[in-house]
Amino acid sequence: MLNYWWVTRPKRKLNSVPDVLAVFAEQSLDQVWQGQRESHLSLEDALESSGLKREGDRRDQTGGGARTYKAWLLSLGLIFSQQETNQLRLTLAGEAIMNGASPVHILTNQVLKYQFPSAYSLGRGVQVHERFKIHPFWFLLKLLIDDRLRWLSQEEIAKIVLVEAENESDQSYEQIVKRILLFREMGDRCLSKDFFTLYKPSKGDVNPEHPFSHLEDTANTMINWMEYTQYVFREDGKLRVLEDRYDEVKQIISKRLPFIDRPGDHEFFQRKYGLDPAHRKDTRNLSQTETVTADMIAEYRVKQAFVSLSLKEPIGAINAAVVDKIAELAGISAKFVEEILQKKYPHGSIGAFMANYFELAFNGREDCRKFEIATAEIFKNVFGFTSHHIAGGAKEVPDVLLIAENAGYQAIIDTKAYNRYDLGATQRDRMIYHYLQDIQTYSSSTLPVGFFSYIAGGFSNNIASPLCKIVNATGVNGSAMPVAAFIKMAERQGNSPYTKDEICQIFSVNRKIELSDLDICSSLMVAENSIKYGK
Repeated sequence: MLNYWWVTRPKRKLNSVPDVLAVFAEQSLDQVWQGQRESHLSLEDALESSGLKREGDRRDQTGGGARTYKAWLLSLGLIFSQQETNQLRLTLAGEAIMNGASPVHILTNQVLKYQFPSAYSLGRGVQVHERFKIHPFWFLLKLLIDDRLRWLSQEEIAKIVLVEAENESDQSYEQIVKRILLFREMGDRCLSKDFFTLYKPSKGDVNPEHPFSHLEDTANTMINWMEYTQYVFREDGKLRVLEDRYDEVKQIISKRLPFIDRPGDHEFFQRKYGLDPAHRKDTRNLSQTETVTADMIAEYRVKQAFVSLSLKEPIGAINAAVVDKIAELAGISAKFVEEILQKKYPHGSIGAFMANYFELAFNGREDCRKFEIATAEIFKNVFGFTSHHIAGGAKEVPDVLLIAENAGYQAIIDTKAYNRYDLGATQRDRMIYHYLQDIQTYSSSTLPVGFFSYIAGGFSNNIASPLCKIVNATGVNGSAMPVAAFIKMAERQGNSPYTKDEICQIFSVNRKIELSDLDICSSLMVAENSIKYGK
């Protein structure tokens, strides 16, 4: 029995969950799992061929690796085993992901609802101690916005929260806050003398060289899951709530979440836990047998290929290029692929890609080029600009050049993969004297500049000052776009597309763009634009 919080981690991040789920949907649905060794091994083959699981020898040929991935999806409420038939099924949350809903939205909902006890945590081979009755990720968010704490380290989560936070009562919460503050003063000296007896690993003995490693690993995985929700970020070893999402997080923790009852009843619990935001109840009749046809199998292959592609690039619409890529990946005729895509994903899918994009916005120089290229792709595939990634040469040029021919303007985008970008004097002057003033040296367009903008993980509080200096010096309006707001804007584009003029308006506020600015119906205070550059 585990005397601490625990989550399974075949992969430490949730980014690949949609891909793994798609493989399960094709390979495993409507198959009896219990004792079906060939099914497990076949699934391992599929996971390996998709690049989701590392290839290697299987010592006992029991399909144990596949079962680990199955446990991952079970723990997140995306699949369940139907009691009557012993067949594996998708929950409504799992179906929503396969049908093109934003994986970030669906998995954020699942992560926040994650609870001890659950059908998974009580299951054989896991057995988290019954003393825990808590929504662990909700509880962590509550700690993060507490003014007495403001942040959490992985060490604090591992050594204090995972082992001591039993429930969500006010008394328990206050005790955890006190213990964290004490740990910041005393370190390991405040831990129980029999700590390693109380909180030993599930298997084997405590590693003498790294005695807390089993707890640190779990804490790190939980932090990764929280980062996927796009509410938090990690900086200098500290986990914090994103400034632009603070009010949203405050709203989330203002109400305690109800606990799902009957965790010992696997199917009941999983179907209730696996409700997506669009449903209040799972009313599907899964007892009726369905004949599996060749077309159904082909459709699953198309879905799997689509989900896999949507993780790698934003798909703003179903067009010939997308159809051809899916047809090649799935090995199915383009005509059949187009029929399925138009039926299942008429508006494309950008949510899966945005999970990876969000991470890039905080990775600093490590992935800055990927961030630049991804930004150019979003403006092209989602917003419909002619978009050029032009950074990387010897010239003083911005990262991305946008052309909106029909709207009559071009625009400049510079990306900064930092959480608190402050637009220093050097970068400010580069925008004034090179990017804007010398635009004719790198752009063949004769259109005037509609706007300039910086896109970053976040910005310093005084970002408006250097922005206004650029505006005053050039006569071109600009903005600072936080990645969280940019992702929201991209998601809205699928349901209610912005015109190019509206996009120009949003990016021309001469300050940091707020979520409220994305509502184009509201009256935006935009300075009069006296275009100075372009021919």
